[in-house]
Amino acid sequence: MNADDFPTPDVDVESVDPDMLKDRIDAGEDVTLLDARMQSDYEEWRIDGENVTSINVPYFEFLEDDIDEEVLKQIPADREVTVLCAKGGASEYVAGTLAERGYDVNHLEDGMNGWASIYEAVEVERYDGAGTLLQYQRPSSGCLGYLLYDDGEAAIIDPLRAFTDRYLADADDLGVDLQYALDTHIHADHISGVRDLDAEGVEGIIPEAAVDRGVTYADELTTAADGDTFQVGDATIEVVYTPGHTTGMTSYLVDDSLLATGDGLFVESVARPDLEEGDEGAPDAARMLYESLQERVLTLPDETLIGGAHFSDAAEPASDGTYTASIGELVAEMDALTMEEDEFVDLILSDMPPRPANYEDIIATNLGQNAVDDEEAFTLELGPNNCAASQDSLAGD
Repeated sequence: MNADDFPTPDVDVESVDPDMLKDRIDAGEDVTLLDARMQSDYEEWRIDGENVTSINVPYFEFLEDDIDEEVLKQIPADREVTVLCAKGGASEYVAGTLAERGYDVNHLEDGMNGWASIYEAVEVERYDGAGTLLQYQRPSSGCLGYLLYDDGEAAIIDPLRAFTDRYLADADDLGVDLQYALDTHIHADHISGVRDLDAEGVEGIIPEAAVDRGVTYADELTTAADGDTFQVGDATIEVVYTPGHTTGMTSYLVDDSLLATGDGLFVESVARPDLEEGDEGAPDAARMLYESLQERVLTLPDETLIGGAHFSDAAEPASDGTYTASIGELVAEMDALTMEEDEFVDLILSDMPPRPANYEDIIATNLGQNAVDDEEAFTLELGPNNCAASQDSLAGD
C-alpha cells in the first residue's frame, strides 16, 4: 500500500519534527518508538540509542478493524509512543488507530526520510589551525563532512549531493565564498555533492588516484595529487595519498591540525578493504591500508586530529560533540594501530559488516556512469554506511 493510500485518522494525531526527536534523544530523554516498517527494513536500518526503546510492528497488523490483542500487547500503554514509517503516511494511520484505543501516541513527520534529512554542523573546538573548522554530521547514515573557512574563503570536504543548497546557504550566512569542494575518494554509501557544487561555481576536486576507477567527468574537475595544496584564507589543505579502503583513497591535512581521512581511519575503527575489488582483492587492499596508516597517517604528530568521513553507532563523540580524536588517543585506544601487518590484516578481514545498501549503484553514480535525479539519489543512500572494518568499536579493546 502506498503511503498516500492510507486514510486520514478520525482523531487528531500530533506529528513530531525529526529535529525535535533528535533533540530529545540527545538530551537523554527516554523515547519509545513504534517502527511500522517491514521487519527487513527495520533490521537493516533504524533509530537507536541508549535511551531509545524501539519496537517493530509492521503497519499491516493495524489494517483490520479488529486488531489482534497480541499486537496491541506489544505497545506500551503507560508512556508516550512515537510511531514512524518510511515517509510518514503509514505512521499517521497507525498512530490514529492506537489513539482511538486510548494510547498516548504521536508520529514522526516524514518518517525515516525526515530522519535522513537531519544535518548538523558542529565546531571542531580542538582544531588549532587558521580559521574555523566545522564538522557536518548526518545521524541517519553516519556521514561526516568538513567546512573550513577563513578570511572570507571556505572549502567543503566530502560534501553530500542532498545538501548542496545547505552548503551554499551556510557559506552565505557566514559571509564567505565557497572556493573548493573536495572528495576523499569514490564513495560507496552516498552520492557525492562535488559535481553539483562545481556546477554552482565551486571548484570541484577529486583525487587523481581515483580517476582510473572509471571516472567519466575527470576532465571537468580539478584532480588532486599527493603533495598538492589548496589555500583557504591563511589555512592550507594538503593532499595526502592514503590508499587501502580504495586504491584512490586520499586524505586532506587541514592546516597541519586535522587529517580528514575519508574512509581510511575512523575514531572507532579502520576502513573495510573490500568495496572496490570484493573479497578476492580485500587482503591486498588491507595490506595497502596498513602501509598507509603506518607510513602516512601515524607518522604525523600525536596531537594531529583525525576526522573520518563516517561514524557508526559504536563511535563515541569527543567533548565538543564531534567525531574526532587525536592520533595519540587513537594509538592508545585502538590495538589495530600497533599490530604487526599479518595480525592487522587478519583482524580487519574477520568481522566486516554487510556491504552498504545499493553500494554498486552508488559507486556507478559517483563515477558518472549512472545518472539519477535528486529523489533517486536520496533513496539510494538511505541506510547505514557500513564502511568500517568491524561492526563493533576497535577503540578501547
